[in-house]
Amino acid sequence: MLAFSVSLPVTRLAVAGGIAGSFVGIGRAAVAGVLALLTLAIMRQPLPSFRLMPRLAVVAVGVVLGFPLLTSLALTHVPASHGVVVAGLLPSATAVMAVFRAGEHPSLRFWIAVLAGVACVLTFVFVQGGGSFQWADALLLAAVVLCALGYAEGGALARELGGVQVMCIALIMALPVTVPITLIELDVVLLAHITPAAWAGFAYLCVVSNAGFFAWYRGLSLGGVARISQLQLAQPVLSLAWGWLLLGEVITGPTIAAALGVLTCVVMAQWLR
Repeated sequence: MLAFSVSLPVTRLAVAGGIAGSFVGIGRAAVAGVLALLTLAIMRQPLPSFRLMPRLAVVAVGVVLGFPLLTSLALTHVPASHGVVVAGLLPSATAVMAVFRAGEHPSLRFWIAVLAGVACVLTFVFVQGGGSFQWADALLLAAVVLCALGYAEGGALARELGGVQVMCIALIMALPVTVPITLIELDVVLLAHITPAAWAGFAYLCVVSNAGFFAWYRGLSLGGVARISQLQLAQPVLSLAWGWLLLGEVITGPTIAAALGVLTCVVMAQWLR
């Protein structure tokens, strides 16, 4: 969770420093995929059973391709603090995915709390957008849904394969998509004027953010997806702090109010669950 808390601020750092959002989202997965190949080779890990491949593909679509690409594109147009508030729904979204996957039947009050959190986010983005919804907000909400799906499926798979193998295989499965796109965009990126800070942010996303999944999926497998995912309740607060430290973003009153509202709804949803 600590590794993830820096991801949105450094994504904003990378795109604001001149790196195209599409390159940040796909390029980080390509670099991490190559590192994943080396990791499995060094660890001499066997390939998982073919029956698990569709489920691993879900993880790849959710956390390797979907979330990084959509958030990178969105943060080209909105500040990191804005993305942090929307991403605050991720614990609830992950719990909902775990509910469906486990066939649980939570109370009506649980769903009311989840919908209240969604209402807080939608109100925030509507106000921030000057009375209308921005395209970036649709990208962020879609990213939350895909990431929650990848978390839930990856956490379940980690019980069979381990966190390292789940994330490495997902990254490798995405290589036929990520490598060609990265190579196509590389010439344009290298010709652009990109700040050293942007490259540092990109390097963090390639290495630290993806390595964080090793510990994350291990934790989900040991403690349960719905319960452990609630550690992310602290992530928005940390991410806002990182945005202030790394980007100098001013945290406004509406942003704090929206973040606290989402946090309250998420806590209530988990308590009522």
